[in-house]
Amino acid sequence: MTRLNDSMIQGQTQRLDLLQREAIAWVQRIDSGHATSADAETLQRWCAASPEHAAAFAAASGVWRDIRRAGASIPRNQIEALPVHPTPRPVLDRRLLLGGGLAAAAAAYVAVTNPPLGLWPSLRELNADYRTAVGEQRQVRPAENVTVRLNTQTSIAVHPAGGEGDRLELLAGQALFESVESVRPLVVLAADGRSIGRHARFDVRCMNGPAGTVVSVACFDGQVRIERNGSSAVVGPAQSLRYDASGLGRVAAIDAEAESAWQHGIVLFRATPLADVVDEVNRYRAGRILLVNPGLAQRPVSGRFRIDQMDEILVRLEQAFDVKARKLPGGLVLLG
Repeated sequence: MTRLNDSMIQGQTQRLDLLQREAIAWVQRIDSGHATSADAETLQRWCAASPEHAAAFAAASGVWRDIRRAGASIPRNQIEALPVHPTPRPVLDRRLLLGGGLAAAAAAYVAVTNPPLGLWPSLRELNADYRTAVGEQRQVRPAENVTVRLNTQTSIAVHPAGGEGDRLELLAGQALFESVESVRPLVVLAADGRSIGRHARFDVRCMNGPAGTVVSVACFDGQVRIERNGSSAVVGPAQSLRYDASGLGRVAAIDAEAESAWQHGIVLFRATPLADVVDEVNRYRAGRILLVNPGLAQRPVSGRFRIDQMDEILVRLEQAFDVKARKLPGGLVLLG
């Protein structure tokens, strides 16, 4: 009986180890920026196969989230001690598997539909009418008099046109909208607000941050009316406005060249804090750069970089700040 139990335990351990590896592979696939709606649906079926499957994915998601969070807290003098090929291995508590299957399934479902820290596209984004992967840009024409240029990691849904005009929703990312019809307005929904333009060219950016979703609207031509919860404001050429859970911000002047640089395949920094530079670069490359030396966060960075060659900036940063970029599997880079 003891041998049988030992054999059963060994078999169960090997099975959990396989599930762990599969779960990590799923997390990395979804986080790569190249996942499709079919991938998301397959993942949902994989998680629903058993409580162990759901728990494995929930645990792997937690590990991936903790890796991202922990990067900034790693002392600089410990970077060299990190293994070159670490393999995240979530430990699945037997009590979780036996008694927490429902909770694990719920956690896995949340991780698919509402990813922690926005680490990968949500199911809604994956099912968008138009979507771009990491580093990809694309121009589309969702309506007769409307053109849209999608930046990296951007998802857009097309809604039926109503009496107010053509209606698009920016689910996540950044896009340039252009309406060439002066009578029929273009309405762009983003978070809990909307931007209305007639014969206008404007950029809308919708990003998730620590305090929630932040939407920025920058106008290049014409005028855009921005509405949110009964408040409204109008921005004109070379002006922008931000809104979030606290309400509409103030209209501000912008550096139109820097704001529109991405439309030409360039990111342009002008005395931009290094922490903001890292956040921006992370949008255009697979994986994640983590700034592990917080003392460098406010150091100014200036320069022009091609979007299709974003790793070039790592070399420039190493030279400019006398830091080292430690590359780890999965596109993870520790900078400090």
